[in-house]
Amino acid sequence: MSGTSIDTAQPLPIDEARERLRVLIRDLAVVRGRVTLSSGAEADHYVDLRRITLHHEASPLVGRVMLDLLDREGLVPGVEAVGGLTLGADPVATSILHASAADPARAALDAFVVRKANKAHGLQRRIEGPDVTGRRVVAVEDTSTTGGSVLTACEALTEVGAQIDAVAVIVHRSEASREAVEAAGYRYLAAYDISELEI
Repeated sequence: MSGTSIDTAQPLPIDEARERLRVLIRDLAVVRGRVTLSSGAEADHYVDLRRITLHHEASPLVGRVMLDLLDREGLVPGVEAVGGLTLGADPVATSILHASAADPARAALDAFVVRKANKAHGLQRRIEGPDVTGRRVVAVEDTSTTGGSVLTACEALTEVGAQIDAVAVIVHRSEASREAVEAAGYRYLAAYDISELEI
């Protein structure tokens, strides 16, 4: 089923979109075999969500599902922009931006990119895109093991005066990540739990 695209001319109802994205994640993003994660921990599988966030069918579904998550959690309307630490967060934020712009019933959200270090030339900005100073934002990530990447983004956002309403990931992979994010004082949201991927 995952190899056959579904006609996206007529958007699926959100429950069907969520299930279709779950199937695509399960079938395309779960890589089995011993791997070392960026945290240094070892696992017997890896969830490569870039195979989803950069996929022609899955990316629009990511935007819709994540926007629906923010809506259900009472964050939109209200939040004005989404983004996170490059690279994992970039396509997630862009998908949400496009989903919000395509829905006339919602206020459109901006996206932003948090660099790992300040740019050494030009405007020397750490956060690229529309200015987030004084704006309500959600820090996003595809998935997280320790919370390190998204918390690095949160530090940069705090430094420029953004108000962080929540951290949101596509797949919740680790309680260590949730605990780190919540210990830092942020709400932690996830569209899916790792258990839903039938690994």
